[in-house]
Amino acid sequence: MKPSPFQLNWQGDHFCGRFSAMASPCELLIDTTDKQLAGQLTALAFFEARRIEQKYSRYLSDNICSKINHSHGKSVIIDDETYRLLCFADSCYQLSDGLFDITSGVLRKVWKFDGSDRLPHAEEVEALLPLIGWPQVQFDQNSVTLPTGFELDFGGIGKEYAVDAVSKRCLELAPQVSVVVNFGGDIQVTRPRVNKQAWHIGIENPETEGDALRLIRITRGGLATSGDARRYLCKDGIRYSHILNPKTGNPVTDAPRSVTVAAEHCIQAGILATLALLNGKQAEEFLNQQGVMFWLQA
Repeated sequence: MKPSPFQLNWQGDHFCGRFSAMASPCELLIDTTDKQLAGQLTALAFFEARRIEQKYSRYLSDNICSKINHSHGKSVIIDDETYRLLCFADSCYQLSDGLFDITSGVLRKVWKFDGSDRLPHAEEVEALLPLIGWPQVQFDQNSVTLPTGFELDFGGIGKEYAVDAVSKRCLELAPQVSVVVNFGGDIQVTRPRVNKQAWHIGIENPETEGDALRLIRITRGGLATSGDARRYLCKDGIRYSHILNPKTGNPVTDAPRSVTVAAEHCIQAGILATLALLNGKQAEEFLNQQGVMFWLQA
């Protein structure tokens, strides 16, 4: 008998479903005593997350992302979902004055944020800069065209997009049930709990993995954290964040160690947290201008 791809456990006053997707631990907190419904919601979340991962992961060779990245300057037909993601990426580029650019994923060829002290040579970084530039990507509702050598990387928005997509599906299946969708710290709460109590979400301390820096009470909406707790380089006492400036090809400087943002949707919270880090020492000023709740760890 094939084992289940997910686990379901009773946690005293709610069910918890767990599985792995998008290189992250994924969890659903489900405010129901109905085990069958909890199982259905967890299965729905698992298959939706895997669907999105299979479609947009840059690590796979047989999906739309790979087809676009190996198009050699030719147009590639896209569907409505991909068009919407490209439109969102365009909005992020405009909002950030070019600091958020999904063509900058090509920099991963020289930057390996594995906790070591291996930094790329300046010449290696500079050689990739001509392959970065969102304005050079042409797309409409039917197709997308990349210049030869360019690549798209949906990693900066993919997990948050999946969280929101799963949350929407859960709300459709169980509109009266509060569900927390948590994919590696990117979170969406579908609706308030029946007993009106808030869910308590811990923000991880970037200094000590597994420890909560603070607890946040949330009844509805999105929450996302961006920081260098797990992906970084360290050389000569200097810590290099995995958040790269696409204009220079180098890690941002003077940014907070961690930024957590609350917004209506997880994908909004996620992009604002990332943009805050891209703004370096102006992170707090940037977030104040957005009018959202946020928490910084220097």
